[in-house]
Amino acid sequence: MRAFAVFFLVLLGTFIIDQNIKSLFVEGYYRAGECIDLELHYNKGVAFSMFAFLGPYLKWIQALLILAILFFVFIEGYIKRYAFPAGLLIGGALGNVYDRFVHGGVVDYVAWHCGFNFAVFNFADVAIDLAVVWILILVYFSKEDSKEK
Repeated sequence: MRAFAVFFLVLLGTFIIDQNIKSLFVEGYYRAGECIDLELHYNKGVAFSMFAFLGPYLKWIQALLILAILFFVFIEGYIKRYAFPAGLLIGGALGNVYDRFVHGGVVDYVAWHCGFNFAVFNFADVAIDLAVVWILILVYFSKEDSKEK
């Protein structure tokens, strides 16, 4: 029960923070910098605008993927071990899918252009990346309690 509470609170917090930051940019916030511009972009695809050709189907595909991940995490019992990073992952994913339904594309706002143009991203993207790294570290570098028979 504790793991589910952690998962849900992290998911909810990630989603709320993400949507509040995005609302600033949708309402017109802009700031130019030497290496990073904070400006509104709508990404119709996924990373680096891949799969943009799927158009309105992409949001439904992503929504189904989120449901499948949730099902897998709960059925396999991973929620106990990965509650916090799973909350970050699903919270960020829901924030981006929500954007697709409400704005027609993901609201991105951090544009790196120092030396080269990098992908434009948002808080949800950072939460998802952090969650993946966290889970990989737990999988590969932490000892799992094993009960030998």
